[in-house]
Amino acid sequence: MARVRTGVRAIGAVLAAVLGASLAGCSATGGKRAEDARRAVEAQGRAAVDTPRWTFAMVTHSGDGDTFWDIVQKGAEQAAVKDNVKFLYAHSEEAQQQAQLVQTYIDQKVDGLIVTLAKPDAMKDVVAKATRAGIPVITVNSGSAESRAYGALTHVGQDETVAGEAVGEELDRRGRKNALCVLHEQGNVGHEQRCSGTGKTFDGALQNLYVDGTNMPDVQAAIEAKLQTDPSIDAVVTLGAPFADAAVRAKRTAGSEAEIDTFDLNAKVVAGLKAGDLGFAVDQQPYLQGYEAVDLLWLYRYNADVLGGGRPVLTGPQIITEKDAAELQDYTERGTR
Repeated sequence: MARVRTGVRAIGAVLAAVLGASLAGCSATGGKRAEDARRAVEAQGRAAVDTPRWTFAMVTHSGDGDTFWDIVQKGAEQAAVKDNVKFLYAHSEEAQQQAQLVQTYIDQKVDGLIVTLAKPDAMKDVVAKATRAGIPVITVNSGSAESRAYGALTHVGQDETVAGEAVGEELDRRGRKNALCVLHEQGNVGHEQRCSGTGKTFDGALQNLYVDGTNMPDVQAAIEAKLQTDPSIDAVVTLGAPFADAAVRAKRTAGSEAEIDTFDLNAKVVAGLKAGDLGFAVDQQPYLQGYEAVDLLWLYRYNADVLGGGRPVLTGPQIITEKDAAELQDYTERGTR
């Protein structure tokens, strides 16, 4: 498989094309004008279109307080303003509860659904109910392999196996030999794919460590204990931005020299990259996932448009390092990266 291009600039042109002139400009001045225009539209609640006020609902597998999903939601909300859409959002990290939330929106006869398939078996039947009811469905973030089979129009997100392979390649470039992959949610197929993908391309040894992501002190303690019992570990890969900080603290208390790397990006991760506490991060652009999911549902309702041709619309992976951090800092601080 071809190596994944890394760095922010590698796909800058693609982002400009996807988000359009309303979100980006070809110069610093143009970009500022576009940003000011976006804020003005949001502040006034004005839509950029005169289509009917459809209702779209998003149901994710997020737990409470997950900054990643805050960014996804922000992207969806901003697209909804532009598209004259009423946007509803609900979440549960419990798969059966997530399915029940989707059923609630089906009963409300929403005009479109956006769902995640972190635990696809639990979601299969309810997604089928939505499609039978004539409600178009787009999947985001997780479940790219199941999306089409379940009847969704398309999937927006990164291929988790490909993202893992990019991590393995980056670890090789950095000369790492013994890596620890920290899985914080039991049964999440995307997490398993990330670690499995890493193992496919990483030339060194890879161990999986399962932790309870709802208890951050326990996450830190588990990583610390592993680093203490196996001092040969020279890299720790966490699968979400909030867990990177716990790994950094565990490294310090364990007296380890391991490099801490992570999936996903937020303001704290960017600060860690700048400070040298983190080696690299894998960004799947959650803002883009939320924004494009709403936009694609609007396009389908308005013009029967479908993107992807039966394949996922990829938003990542991007490998972000210290040299990229300054460029992204403003975006992470405003909560869009």
